[in-house]
Amino acid sequence: MKAAILNDLTKCIGCGACALACGEINNLPAGDSSRELSSEVWTTLRQQQGINIRQSCMHCLDPACVSVCPVTALQKTDEGPVIYDESRCIGCRYCMLACPFGIPKYEWESALPRVQKCIMCYDKRVSKGMQPACTSVCPTGATKFGDRDELIEEAKARIESNPGGYVDHIYGLEEAGGTSVLFLSPIAFSEIGLKTDVQHEPYPKLTWDILTKIPSIVSVGGVLMFGIYWVVNRRMMMDRLERESDEITKDSPPAPTGRD
Repeated sequence: MKAAILNDLTKCIGCGACALACGEINNLPAGDSSRELSSEVWTTLRQQQGINIRQSCMHCLDPACVSVCPVTALQKTDEGPVIYDESRCIGCRYCMLACPFGIPKYEWESALPRVQKCIMCYDKRVSKGMQPACTSVCPTGATKFGDRDELIEEAKARIESNPGGYVDHIYGLEEAGGTSVLFLSPIAFSEIGLKTDVQHEPYPKLTWDILTKIPSIVSVGGVLMFGIYWVVNRRMMMDRLERESDEITKDSPPAPTGRD
């Protein structure tokens, strides 16, 4: 099973149970569930256009954060969640720059800072065959855990059965190459603050497309630079020979005139 979460925003009542459960199982400080995502808040709720939107890590199918991590502190598991190993982390924060959704947060205030984000309760629940804490406490089924392919089919069925109640798109189906967290919404995703300007190609693929061109660029550049070096070096050598020739001519005795 490829674990995923479907968030149906038409069903969310904004109770905040998901955010509170996330904080409890991950030993995060208790507080208002509507706070912004931070190193101490991995799941949060916000309201926009009268819609309650749950926000957490999107767990991309091909995560940009994983692709840029030089020490494999972030890894995409076979089951689906993107997890973090703090013992490997060197604090480079490339993951924060790479994430198209701006999810990873840094413990700036800590003496031994870590990168923090939702890991879909992988170590405590999902790897043991249980669902994440957030989905297990949702009283309305607004956030549902299951196999990604099955959730996609269920989302399509919901849209088909109620075409006027949903935007005809599953957010996360293609965004950033596809994510393990999906959304259904009654209004345009751009109107509720979900990023609609993300690429549909996996971000690591875009990086590799550029990197694969580097060898040819380096080769052509190398030939060009060698040519420039040869021309400049030859000019310098010719100038030096000309100066030496002038000095020899100047220091030589005058040629005999043939007269006594």
